[in-house]
Amino acid sequence: MNNKYSKEMRFTKYTGPRFFVRVLFNAVGLWIAGRLSSNINYDESLKVILIAALIFSVINAVIRPILVILTLPVIVLTLGVFMLFINGFMVYLVSELYGPFEVRTFGASILTAIIVWIVNHSLSLFFASSKIEVVKD
Repeated sequence: MNNKYSKEMRFTKYTGPRFFVRVLFNAVGLWIAGRLSSNINYDESLKVILIAALIFSVINAVIRPILVILTLPVIVLTLGVFMLFINGFMVYLVSELYGPFEVRTFGASILTAIIVWIVNHSLSLFFASSKIEVVKD
């Protein structure tokens, strides 16, 4: 319906409740990583995954930018490969801060970071390509 009272809206990470969408995307990624790896233990609990995703999202919003700035020369020298270690460290921090979500090895935390990134990217692309029509009454 294209009239002066309707507009087309794209659902992206910049619209709507951005933080809560990220938490949900991270929860899906953590759940998939937990299902794929035997080195990740979350007691098969959705509550544990949601809390871990919330902690992961907060850590990514607060600590990760500071760490990226501090390690920028190393990131540039390794052409961005060092970001895998930073992202793995973020997952490791979640494991240390929240006991019920356990990542046993640092390699598993790097693998988890890769899986979470792939899931976040895929879901963002999927929802960004969906058109949501908002009709003003």
